[in-house]
Amino acid sequence: MAAPLLYRRVLLKISGEALRGAQAYGLDWDFVDGLANELLAVQHLGAELCLVIGGGNIFRGASTAQRGMERASADYMGMLATVLNALAVQHALEKVGAETRVLSALPIQTVCEPYIRRRALRHLERGRIVVFAAGTGNPFFSTDTAAALRAAEMGCNALLKATQVDGVYSADPHQVADATRYDALTYKEVLSRELKVMDASAISLARENRIPIVVFSIHTPGALADVVVGQGISTVISGGD
Repeated sequence: MAAPLLYRRVLLKISGEALRGAQAYGLDWDFVDGLANELLAVQHLGAELCLVIGGGNIFRGASTAQRGMERASADYMGMLATVLNALAVQHALEKVGAETRVLSALPIQTVCEPYIRRRALRHLERGRIVVFAAGTGNPFFSTDTAAALRAAEMGCNALLKATQVDGVYSADPHQVADATRYDALTYKEVLSRELKVMDASAISLARENRIPIVVFSIHTPGALADVVVGQGISTVISGGD
């Protein structure tokens, strides 16, 4: 018998770099297909799922702006990269039988629906996996902030942050062998210690809306399903202040 859900409606934030896998650029289709299967397994547990995907495997607006391009234009290019990733994940989900919709904050009606909050809520209520693309639709805001914003708008019970490691550490565990791993943190601790989880605006938005952030490894098979039932290895960021 499956464990009861701890979080019934969740938003998964996954980076574009994760979709890249070991490649220098683009999509690792084996990883994308595996992600689709993980998402479908979570849906079969009864959870309602939505996603925000980064675009760093294709284009990074902030780093391009540092090379002299106007920041707003660079950020719009980054938003378009997230649309490409969203369509790829939609394709993988539909291959395994999941019903899904891509909603973009930038209107691109030929390939996906425009983001309308009530429409997104209806899709979730009808059992569709919703993929939010193009960030917030505004330059100068990261996809982390977009994830926190959409989680609040959708009334999500948790924001799941998929990373390369199994939680939040005091330093990069790939570079610092004795980095401390945390099982639980408060929003205030994350901000005051400047831990590299999500940007400060995303943490603050989650804090204001009392949405716990659960950080886990996307590379551990079954970890996503474990998180939604309150099991497995993760770091939970929540109140306490």
